[in-house]
Amino acid sequence: MARKSLIQRERKRQKLEQKYHLIRRSSKKEISKVPSLSDKWEIHGKLQSSPRNSAPTRLHRRCFLTGRPGANYRYFGLSGHILREMVHACLLPGATRSSW
Repeated sequence: MARKSLIQRERKRQKLEQKYHLIRRSSKKEISKVPSLSDKWEIHGKLQSSPRNSAPTRLHRRCFLTGRPGANYRYFGLSGHILREMVHACLLPGATRSSW
């Protein structure tokens, strides 16, 4: 189980990203439309003034049950070892078991 503080930090980043999503997207569209370089620099400065954690690249996918950051399957939202345990316990219909 991941530490609670790390999970809360990730949730805070998700909220910030949702809050600034439209602002960042509109600024990026403006940059592509403006022909002069000085105007582009102004818009870029405005884009950089937004919080660092509002960038979508700072988000990290975590396991739904344990909060584990590594080896996540997007389709299930679970980490690899939890997914394997659930498949062996027949909790995920349609998933095939494998043993090695």
